[in-house]
Amino acid sequence: MQLTGIDLVFWAAGFLAHAVLLVVLWTRHRATVFPFFTTLITEYVVRTITLYFIVHYGTKHQYLLAYLSLGTVDLALQLCVVYELASHIFRPLGKWAPDVRGSFGWLIGGSIIIASALTWLTAPPANSWMRAVLIRGNFFSSVLMSELFVGMIALSATVGLPWKTHVARISQGLGLYSIIGILTEAGHSYLGMDHHARMSANLSYIRISSYLACQVYWIIMLWREAPASLELPEEMREQLAALQRRVEYDLRELRSWRP
Repeated sequence: MQLTGIDLVFWAAGFLAHAVLLVVLWTRHRATVFPFFTTLITEYVVRTITLYFIVHYGTKHQYLLAYLSLGTVDLALQLCVVYELASHIFRPLGKWAPDVRGSFGWLIGGSIIIASALTWLTAPPANSWMRAVLIRGNFFSSVLMSELFVGMIALSATVGLPWKTHVARISQGLGLYSIIGILTEAGHSYLGMDHHARMSANLSYIRISSYLACQVYWIIMLWREAPASLELPEEMREQLAALQRRVEYDLRELRSWRP
């Protein structure tokens, strides 16, 4: 496989940005706060190195197979990151509220069903089944992540929980990139990666450029210290804790009355 000059520039820029982001996560002690996000960025570094060597020493078939396999790992880690961010948002007292956790579970299940249905409806023109799977896999990932982040924003607004600064910055980057991914992968599905190679390459460059912008955004924002959160008065914290215990007690009582 042959890479153009601009392909090499994008690969090098992405690898460098991920390396710098990892340095920021560890030196600024964010890695312990966001372990899944740190693992995802580390996996991206390993993925870049792996695919680079396959491009130079392997075949196109081997590259597509490796890309699909690593893409599955990417999606699993992205779901872990979503759960990690949600745990920071919806556990202000260190414990999930029963109703919020249930709503978040429904959000994940509903998002997977909708993303699967939309992906099934796509019929990307491609010369091989692996390319078709590649297009559909990227589309599914983008739709699922977009739904989850929009749903998390709506759920946090409903229950009145604020977003901490670093959590918000990571979520904003992933959410924006996912939305752009929907648009670019929809273009791939309509045009096909083989039938309109030049247009397909331009769509890929748009997606890569947007992700590079997200990387720079994360590097800057995660380097900065988060503004100190306003501490609740001790009396109010005790009232909130007592209210949470009371709600849990009432829920147990209601369940005990069921036949």
